[in-house]
Amino acid sequence: MITILAVAVIGFLLGSIPTGVWAGLAFKKIDIRQHGSKSTGATNVFRVLGAKLAVGVLVVDVAKGFLAAYVGSRLDFGDTLLTSNQLAMVAGVAAIIGHLFPIFARFKGGKGVATGAGMLLFLAPPEIGFAVLIFVITVWLTRLVSLGSILATFFISISLILEKYYFGFPLGNEMIGLAVGLLAIIIFTHRANINRLLHGQENRFGAKS
Repeated sequence: MITILAVAVIGFLLGSIPTGVWAGLAFKKIDIRQHGSKSTGATNVFRVLGAKLAVGVLVVDVAKGFLAAYVGSRLDFGDTLLTSNQLAMVAGVAAIIGHLFPIFARFKGGKGVATGAGMLLFLAPPEIGFAVLIFVITVWLTRLVSLGSILATFFISISLILEKYYFGFPLGNEMIGLAVGLLAIIIFTHRANINRLLHGQENRFGAKS
């Protein structure tokens, strides 16, 4: 029980690092949550603060999820029956929750895409590689980051389900649950974007705030 609690706390604290908020305060003296789409993610940072800071925010947000999963997989006090992969999932999900509700930024954070991608980069690198390709192609063709994020996450969920139930890959049910749960989180955090997409009003990548 101590192990599960420890990896959850570590994951949450890593996820709670409000990269976009701190970047805005440090370099432009503004709270990114009061500008543009009011998201703390790299897309809004790009619009408000520029490309260089956006790249830095993206890298750190991905690293939060990856590092949380890595630490979770390595930390074991011998008091749990969970496998290293399952502990990585606990830590990764905690990091996503921390990103959504960061303790260091009044519990108002981002949408969880980059941090979730970092977790999956550790747990499912081939799938996340193809998902990134789908994301890049979608954004390149449509300049809609939200659509790219949703399609990429949907691809990961479907691919893992097919791998387990059609191709017979030895994937645990918890991995399927993780992928579906992540898709649900992404859809929920992008509900306003989805509404704008349906009405043809979504902001396109490259538009400055």
